[in-house]
Amino acid sequence: MAWLVSEARVLASAEVAASRSERRRGLRGRDGVDGALVIERCRWVHTFGMRFPIDVAFVDADGVVIKIVRMRRWRLGAPVKRATWVVETGLGSFERWGLSIGDVVELRDGPADA
Repeated sequence: MAWLVSEARVLASAEVAASRSERRRGLRGRDGVDGALVIERCRWVHTFGMRFPIDVAFVDADGVVIKIVRMRRWRLGAPVKRATWVVETGLGSFERWGLSIGDVVELRDGPADA
């Protein structure tokens, strides 16, 4: 487990999908998400097989949020050229967190027993 942080402010706990199978599965088959799912080495997402709509932030190599989209279920997103990773979370989370395009985000290690 990790923490999604912006300007020294913790936005949410984050699960990191690092392996190929974790990235491919994403949030599919879940009923919701606590915190966020970070998908590394990712430029596009889809919501096929999803049970709920999501917010998606596309982040570049410097940690800058370059695009934010709200995706309903069963949709295919377009690739975002400069994105290197994405943050997926429940619909409305970015608004609650105050996350916007241009914000810088980073992942920080969480407690070892989390």
